[in-house]
Amino acid sequence: MEAPMKFAQIIDFETERIEEMRALVQEADKRASSRSGGPTHRLVLQDRNQPGRYLVVLEFDSYDEAMRNNSDPETSRMAEQMAALCSRPPSFTDCDVREMTELK
Repeated sequence: MEAPMKFAQIIDFETERIEEMRALVQEADKRASSRSGGPTHRLVLQDRNQPGRYLVVLEFDSYDEAMRNNSDPETSRMAEQMAALCSRPPSFTDCDVREMTELK
């Protein structure tokens, strides 16, 4: 049986309140440490040409795991709090991970 394909979600948002957002994420990470599932990796990128624009890439073990995480009330609360700190609504892109290569 083939293992489930890894899944990634890209969140594109703009904010001038990134430190407040970082504090929210740190609190959520503490609460989530005792529960199973959720993202396995997080990559936070800042657009060099638009300093208030950020991209967050969240990796999950599978699409199903990501959907379980998205339906968790704690995730919904955090998403609402983060959206309130954004200067425009965040956009989400869902991706199947086809290949990942460690180059160095």
